[in-house]
Amino acid sequence: MNRRTASMKRRTAPTKRRTAVAAALAATAALTLAGCGGDGAPELKVSGAYMPQPVMKDMAGGFLVIKNTGDTADKLTSVTSDLSDDVTIHRTVGAKMEQVKSLDIPANGELKLSRGGNHLMFMALKKKPENGDKVSVELHFEKAKPIKAEMPVKATNYSPQHAGHQ
Repeated sequence: MNRRTASMKRRTAPTKRRTAVAAALAATAALTLAGCGGDGAPELKVSGAYMPQPVMKDMAGGFLVIKNTGDTADKLTSVTSDLSDDVTIHRTVGAKMEQVKSLDIPANGELKLSRGGNHLMFMALKKKPENGDKVSVELHFEKAKPIKAEMPVKATNYSPQHAGHQ
């Protein structure tokens, strides 16, 4: 090998290393950025929350929609409220309702809590809410952080399908 060839090899070796290091850094940065908005966590948002004015003084139902725009499923595991120390999650199977420990919230889907279907039950109310009141709730999930929501108290016969999308 002559001096000129040896000199060229010494100059290209560092360039190849720099190129390899730059490629590795670019790949790491791309993976890091890809993890930023889509870290695999559920992305939950609550809408349409309401509570019909209770007919009984010690018990009420609650309804809402939890939309998950994330790529990871989650579960609603519990609900807390100042209105009651005993808020339970119920699902309806046929004509029978049963208390459950959790309800699934599918990835890129939603969980609807509505009349005649899955719902929340507030037992042993501390006070009977009236039409126009707001009931504060905190929803707890298996993976996502808790979400606080307000449930406006509506007329006893309120139905969102017939309310002009209120």
